[in-house]
Amino acid sequence: MGKYVRWTGIFVIIILLLTPVTGLAKEKIKEKNKYEIPEHVLTISKENTFPNATADLEVVEPSKQTKELLKQTDTKIENPDLIKLLNETTIKPSPIAIGYRGMVFLGRWPLHYQSEETNVNWQYQQINTNEANNFSGDEDRKLHYNQMKQKEIKGALTNKISHTEDVKKMLLQTAKKKSKLPLSYETVIGKDTKKDHMYTVPVNKIGLLNAYATAVNEKGKVTFGEVYIELKGSKKQIVLKNITKQGVGAWIPIQDHVSFTFQLK
Repeated sequence: MGKYVRWTGIFVIIILLLTPVTGLAKEKIKEKNKYEIPEHVLTISKENTFPNATADLEVVEPSKQTKELLKQTDTKIENPDLIKLLNETTIKPSPIAIGYRGMVFLGRWPLHYQSEETNVNWQYQQINTNEANNFSGDEDRKLHYNQMKQKEIKGALTNKISHTEDVKKMLLQTAKKKSKLPLSYETVIGKDTKKDHMYTVPVNKIGLLNAYATAVNEKGKVTFGEVYIELKGSKKQIVLKNITKQGVGAWIPIQDHVSFTFQLK
């Protein structure tokens, strides 16, 4: 009997190993591969003559009191600036205020962002062209990347929306988490930035090496709401009113990465 069970277990394991990848697993693999850096995209973090500052986002952890408030609503609140405000809110109802009721209005806020699509454009903006003319040569020439002018690449939201800075932070935070790429709304590629990678230009040919800045396109919906602190006797709770949703998108450059295309004429 034990031998039968052992062989049955081995058979089940073999079946599992040979089973095709499920649709959900395929989607996860596809999503992961979408953000893999292709061979024609090179990092220039060491070679860049302009030192870009890393766009590190402030991580705001809700305090114990804020966590209790957030549990009281079905609508997610993930805006770090709003969480910071709630952490700093020191409204404390009196324990002897029996029957007391009141509402403190904290303003209308973007509460959270739900991502719907995150895509990479490896040729977001052309930034440079290097050319090698080998019509008069008698042997192959080598061509490499040399940034002729300093280029500043800026990202932005693709539509108008209130609380722009808060929304931009939430989109950036989500896009960085999904793509695992070094994203920033501003990045600079300095003049005379070079890369050793060589391209061969044969005799009687002109070689063109085009360079492009890369960027992520993030799309989704932002949930807005009016935020109140309601006081009931010795207790307080968070109340959200007039909840609305608005579609939003953004282009967010990838720092210190350049995409190349090489052509022969």
